[in-house]
Amino acid sequence: MNTHAVFELRRYRLLPESRETLIRLFDSEFVDPQEALGMRVEGEFRDLDDPDCFVWVRSFKDMDARTEALASFYSGPIWKEHGRAANATMLNSDNVLLLKPAGGVHPFTHNLPRDKELTRSAVQGFINLNICSLAPGTEESFSRFFRENVLPVMRDAGARIDGLFVTERSRNGFARLPVREEETVFVWFECHEDQDRAADYENRLRRNPIWTGEIYPQMDSRCWRRIDVSRLTPTSRSLCAW
Repeated sequence: MNTHAVFELRRYRLLPESRETLIRLFDSEFVDPQEALGMRVEGEFRDLDDPDCFVWVRSFKDMDARTEALASFYSGPIWKEHGRAANATMLNSDNVLLLKPAGGVHPFTHNLPRDKELTRSAVQGFINLNICSLAPGTEESFSRFFRENVLPVMRDAGARIDGLFVTERSRNGFARLPVREEETVFVWFECHEDQDRAADYENRLRRNPIWTGEIYPQMDSRCWRRIDVSRLTPTSRSLCAW
């Protein structure tokens, strides 16, 4: 079971044709040193609809551990050697949400342990990353509505939900890496074997009159804007995969 309590959802806007360069650098130089400091790289993804976007998630035991680990990594030899090359691929790296588990789903329990990474023959999967923007102070009521009404229908339709998250309100203890502190969000990761299975799932939801007539309209009405959905595929070292 994942015992980490703090998660960063990081979405980088990259220079054109730079994503594969960053992924190669990230996988060869940044994954293992971060995890050696107590962080865990839960998932790395390509955005299917934006070739200049790299999405990843890392987690920490708690906020104090986060501050200490980030300070160690970004002042350490690995970042000093390779940080400039990583930054050279990016237009910006500040689209970051600081999150905590919302309850109801233990986050990323299907992730392969890092020491088993080389035993898999290939990485596959299709992930819908969903972000709901909420009114301040409504995240707990939204989370309860989601767990009680939305989650059972999604699971019955065939989705594997790998995490439910809400905004972590603690002060960002490492100001060198900004986060979107003023926002209130609810986030979930919805995983499928491939895009065809995801399409089958969506068709099953559309054929469910309770979903289309009651549950989804209620969920949508609680959001300040349309739910932000990113269609992702895992990279070769992503632990979040099918």
